[in-house]
Amino acid sequence: MIEGHCDPAFEAVRTAFTDGFERGEEFGAAVAVYLGDRCVVDLWGGVADRRSGRPWERDTPCLAFSCTKAVTGTSALLLAERGLYDLAAPVTSWWPEFGAAGKEAATAEHLLSHQVGLPALSRDVPVAEAHDPAAVAALLAAQAPEWKPGTAHGYHALTYGWLAGEIVRRCSGRTVGEFVRDEIAGPLGLDLHVGAPDDVIERTARLSAGRKVDKGASARKGGPSATGEVPRPMNPNDPLAKMMAGFRDPNSLLNRTFGNPDINRLPGGNNNPEMLRAGWPALGMVTTARALAGFYRDLLAGQIVSRTTLRDAVVRRVAGPDRVMYIDSSFGLGFMRPSLVFLTPKAGWDSAFGHTGLGGSISLGDIESGLALAYIPNRMGDEVSGGVRAYRLLEAAYASL
Repeated sequence: MIEGHCDPAFEAVRTAFTDGFERGEEFGAAVAVYLGDRCVVDLWGGVADRRSGRPWERDTPCLAFSCTKAVTGTSALLLAERGLYDLAAPVTSWWPEFGAAGKEAATAEHLLSHQVGLPALSRDVPVAEAHDPAAVAALLAAQAPEWKPGTAHGYHALTYGWLAGEIVRRCSGRTVGEFVRDEIAGPLGLDLHVGAPDDVIERTARLSAGRKVDKGASARKGGPSATGEVPRPMNPNDPLAKMMAGFRDPNSLLNRTFGNPDINRLPGGNNNPEMLRAGWPALGMVTTARALAGFYRDLLAGQIVSRTTLRDAVVRRVAGPDRVMYIDSSFGLGFMRPSLVFLTPKAGWDSAFGHTGLGGSISLGDIESGLALAYIPNRMGDEVSGGVRAYRLLEAAYASL
């Protein structure tokens, strides 16, 4: 049963959200949409925990994975706006050790736009060690980059948080989680936590693996379809084929980027309270959809950083083939821009910004329309980008404007 409210003008969003449950694509989820300062959609439904049957409630938060990066990046932008460092200056001006191994010319802009060339840690890092942001930052400072900073871009799936987070730690004396609590979520009244306290963990949705089975599933895995036809094999030079090959190669940059530290070695993985408390600044945010959409509402309103800072941050710094993921990606400072890994309807291609999250979550603001949207599910999909579920909601929201 879907609960919450939806402005009649945005009924298409309710329909898209409800259809996802009826198709068996959801266990539990929430979606929220603001238009300016008006909440036009606030819906939730399903179960927060499949094991116990605990329902998804109005205040159920969920791990939002890489949607965290936009909040971490915004924290760094706020400190730049305050004059505590220069985005265009060498990182060594505030982090001297970072100049090792050919990185002396790297800038904070390179850190915030996935251009610095440090997508993967050079040695295996245990999960417990990764909870210490200063220790991981020191490892990254000593590493040689995979490419000369500023000459290419590649998704820094985990290391982004420790790199951008070091801006926050060195310029404010606080972790990203502490800074977000003190400077953003707390003052704005947002139920958003980069490192969740125990009372929030108690009501957090539990993530579950699951895949909708249909007649075409065999074909997508490379087997015969329901009609007996065998799909044409991919061109090995196709970016998607290269990505799939990268996932199969344990030594590929893609696997080294996404798999170290290996969270799966921890009992319960990302459901483990240890991970929810740790608040890794690339993927550790626990939040409600309402609060995350509210974050973008307040960003657009100039209540977190100035509108001038935001407009500069969403300018595309890079676009094109991603050195880690092979397919096209695009980034501003702290935010994804529309691309194959951040799919938006055509209406948002020039003005939308935000971030996707592993498993299907998405968060977005649109600088022209004033739209702010967040969608957070606990059924883990296997989409490369925000996925079909998220795209249907975005399509419905844009169609409602």
